[in-house]
Amino acid sequence: MTSGEKTLKCLFLFLLLKVALTKVSFPDQEKNPKYWRDQAQASLKTALYLQDHLNTNVAKNIILFIGDGMSVATVTAARILKGQLNGKPGEETQLEMDKFPYMALSKTYNTDAQVPDSAGTATAYLCGVKANAGTVGVSAAALQGQCYTMRGNEVDSILNWAKQAGKSAGLVTTTRVTHATPSAAYAHSVDRSWYSDNDMPPEAIQQGCKDIAWQLVKNIPDIEVILGGGRKYMYPRNTPDVEYPWDWHANGTRLDGLNLTKIWMENKPRGQVARYVWNRNQLLALDPRKVDYVLGLFEPADMKFEQERKRSTDPSLSEMVQVAIQILQKNPKGFFLLVEAGRIDHGHHASMASQALHETVELDKTIALASRATREDDTLTVVTADHSHVFTFGGYTPRGNPMLGLVPGLSDIDFKPFTSIVYGNGPGFELVDGGRQNISFIDVFDMNYQAQSAVPLQSETHSGEDVAIFAKGPLAHLLHGVHEQNYIPHVMAYAACIGQNKDHCKPDAASNVSRPFTFNSTLLYILSVLSWL
Repeated sequence: MTSGEKTLKCLFLFLLLKVALTKVSFPDQEKNPKYWRDQAQASLKTALYLQDHLNTNVAKNIILFIGDGMSVATVTAARILKGQLNGKPGEETQLEMDKFPYMALSKTYNTDAQVPDSAGTATAYLCGVKANAGTVGVSAAALQGQCYTMRGNEVDSILNWAKQAGKSAGLVTTTRVTHATPSAAYAHSVDRSWYSDNDMPPEAIQQGCKDIAWQLVKNIPDIEVILGGGRKYMYPRNTPDVEYPWDWHANGTRLDGLNLTKIWMENKPRGQVARYVWNRNQLLALDPRKVDYVLGLFEPADMKFEQERKRSTDPSLSEMVQVAIQILQKNPKGFFLLVEAGRIDHGHHASMASQALHETVELDKTIALASRATREDDTLTVVTADHSHVFTFGGYTPRGNPMLGLVPGLSDIDFKPFTSIVYGNGPGFELVDGGRQNISFIDVFDMNYQAQSAVPLQSETHSGEDVAIFAKGPLAHLLHGVHEQNYIPHVMAYAACIGQNKDHCKPDAASNVSRPFTFNSTLLYILSVLSWL
């Protein structure tokens, strides 16, 4: 045996020992067939119960959760990671969205793209029409980057429909509030990157197009809650940032000299209390009972990753949503709330799976918080993604294998270790001496570790497969099967009696409403079923 072969053998034995030490055993009850049969029977009875107890109430409130880039593989991996963070094998864990009674798939393509971007998809699930990649709040007749094609092709969002019906509205994101997902709720732009006028070509400004930050303040000035990043797009160029005055990258960018945070404050109705905050302490110090409007901008651009947030002044996604719901709930007519876990996408683009999955776990925590703060009989909650990523995991790993860890074995081609998580393309590709990098002595659990990929790219790409839709609450059963992505806001509007379809909301139609179904009632039903099995 050569010295090289001895080294490989020792390395292989080391990896097997490492996996053996970290392996989590599964519960003994799973060895009993009765456990699985009883579980299946309880699920069957729940399904039959749902069939006969549809919730056809009018939705007073709508909450739309978007996991940006949250593919089905991301959901599964986050489920396992969540369990392992709590000392369990992980596979048997339930995410909050897993508990939703209805589920569908969404086709994510843009009108001009097989593999979509976040702008065209946001226009679909917020405005109800498919659009071109790179455009927000406009139909497919508007061409990316061509200002002259926008006029007359603007489309309104469900947030606008909710405001017209007298409801309150909120936007919460971990990206910039002018980023693709939130901007489709209030803006009309043929280029998603026109964050401020500094980002626009002169001809677009001359032709009358407005930047997205300006539209945030001007288009729908009475959005009650706006929380996220993106301070620098609101201030005149070279204005030092309140938190990072030494960093010129954080300076204001506006060429028109406007202070949009000041304009936002001044545009509020007399007698209404508006607050602007820029850090976690200020946000959590607010008394929701005494605040009617809040604008929170916690970073010059995107907010910090969840794993890095505690070293910053940023609030968590769940903290932002808690404040948002407390303020929005004061409206007796209800509210619409858009919540985006936007940095799932950024973690994947950097091939940093740990960052992406921890962002997803925080989204799960936020969904649980919102469920506790609302009632299922009058609140329609939808969880979905805008698009997928070329992220996957595999390798015949045993039960409880660390989600971010190595596969227990070596490649049978290059005899090197590999992680369960890999990307189809991205910055994790690296050749060393003409072959794949040996990651034996690299900390694959580091939050910024870039998982290996098959094709070298500076930034990992989206993928084109369908994404999941999870739903609960009034008329959630209308989300079923495989849908075009633009179907989603029409269902939400129909459930809330806003927007286009309102005939079913007339008093005579209300007499057909069946007894409301709630998740709590289903949980009680399951427990009762299990008690006599």
